[in-house]
Amino acid sequence: MKKKICQYLSDVLAEMPEEELLKLVEIPPEDKMGDYAIPCFAMAKKMHRNPMQIASELVEKLNEQKSTLGIEKAENVGAYCNIYLKRDLFVKKCLEMLLKENSGVSQCGVGKTICMDYSSPNIAKNFHVGHLRTTVIGNSLYKIYQKLGYDVVRINHLGDWGTQFGKLIVAYKLWSSEELVKEKGIEELLRIYVKFNTESENNEELIVEAREWFVKMEQNEPEALKIWNWFKEISMIEFERVYDLLGISFDSYLGESFYRDKVPALVEELKEKGLLEESQGAQVIDLEEYHMPPCLITKSDGGSIYHSRDIAAILYRKEQYHFEKCLYVTGLEQSLHFKQIFKAIEVMGYDWTDGLVHVPYGLVSLAGEKLSTRNGNIIYAEDILKEAIERAYNAIIEKNPSLSSKEEIAGKVGVGAIIFHDLFNQRIKNVDFSWKEVLNFDGTTGPYAQYTYARAKSVLRKYGKAVETQGIDYTVLTDDVSYNVVKILGGYEDAIMNSAEKYEPSVVARYVISLATAFNKFYHDCSILQAGEKEKMARLLLVDSVQKVLREACGLLGMECPEEM
Repeated sequence: MKKKICQYLSDVLAEMPEEELLKLVEIPPEDKMGDYAIPCFAMAKKMHRNPMQIASELVEKLNEQKSTLGIEKAENVGAYCNIYLKRDLFVKKCLEMLLKENSGVSQCGVGKTICMDYSSPNIAKNFHVGHLRTTVIGNSLYKIYQKLGYDVVRINHLGDWGTQFGKLIVAYKLWSSEELVKEKGIEELLRIYVKFNTESENNEELIVEAREWFVKMEQNEPEALKIWNWFKEISMIEFERVYDLLGISFDSYLGESFYRDKVPALVEELKEKGLLEESQGAQVIDLEEYHMPPCLITKSDGGSIYHSRDIAAILYRKEQYHFEKCLYVTGLEQSLHFKQIFKAIEVMGYDWTDGLVHVPYGLVSLAGEKLSTRNGNIIYAEDILKEAIERAYNAIIEKNPSLSSKEEIAGKVGVGAIIFHDLFNQRIKNVDFSWKEVLNFDGTTGPYAQYTYARAKSVLRKYGKAVETQGIDYTVLTDDVSYNVVKILGGYEDAIMNSAEKYEPSVVARYVISLATAFNKFYHDCSILQAGEKEKMARLLLVDSVQKVLREACGLLGMECPEEM
């Protein structure tokens, strides 16, 4: 209906295309101000006219076509054109749209590919809470783009190359053994790595030896590569446990090591294009004119570095997947790194750098609470997830001890709570972690959204039959409370589109809370199963629509919704 209104107005105002008008349409802050509002300031600027005059003209034209456009009335308040829709018609259109394939959500991404680089933990280190953020944000964006029809390639660019592995090999040979590593796994690798860093502060020979071992790795020396591969296998077991808890998988695990043999070709290309300069024995791309430090391509010993491996990875992915966009979900502190490598691709003469996007996020801090961790102030993802599941299980025992499948439901609630707590915040903001907030069954939390879904499913189970979609009296749903639920349902596609456009899962998370809040008010204020027949059938269709969208929207965040709680 919004599109139809804007199509009509673009004919009335020749200077304003339909696409521009659609961007101007707002949802008023109060219901009494209408269903849509069109501010006329931007139009006034473009048309060199008084905005109040334009608003008055729009109101007059809209009221002339009320019946055609499905409008109850249009009013102008100052420079705003406020539009009131025919509620029963809007309800009908909205609920019918949700019955369509893909819930009526646009498939604007069909035929387009997006590469997503996220998670990317470092080999031989525990999967910590920082990696949890990139993993959760990346997984949600993957699901959002997939919903819009894109072909999404999920890439876990493992941190599996670099001088730290030379350090680890030295530490292994000095202070560990095959038996200890087999017994303790990544815990032992972390112990000896920490010991190396402590010991090397007073012993520079250790650093020299570590560099020598890394050079052996770069030269494909069998023993060095054998130990490195073994450490990598041990790490993957650790990572997969966390991914299994989150219900996450990837299409590619090609890490930094995969691109090391592609760096020589990159160096040759840069030389041919006259872009390489020597700096203290290293090879760099000078980015001074772009107000950035030089982009390091090879070290003084000729070895590759993460800048060059990342550039090689971009070129490989473009050739392999022909992506429309390639997104990198990493911490805000890596912003300069990505500006440098994206600029390097641009100065190499490639014209598709607009498709390279860094999606940064803030840090995780603690609300003064000590979490159960295995090592000091390092917070491990697996610890947090398992503790959340345990706390959810204890809450279920307290609130609903007769519930069946308690362990399974606790898993969905605990993991969902962690995911939602992260994604409800704008990704660029730091997350202040608090168990009291995370597992609260009220307010802006995952358990609240899941409980609302379970409540809607409970109503449908009690009804016990398939919900009718034909012969519905939509006037039943035109009261303020019911209509508010329908209006929020009508914003489902917009929430997904905005989330994708801004690389911001919090748009969907906040949508989930607004829908859950509106539905809970409807549940309390409107009789459903005890109502008269026409009221009952209309309200059941609304309940069914809400549960469907809640389940889908939570799924876009990476959460599962239990049928009962």
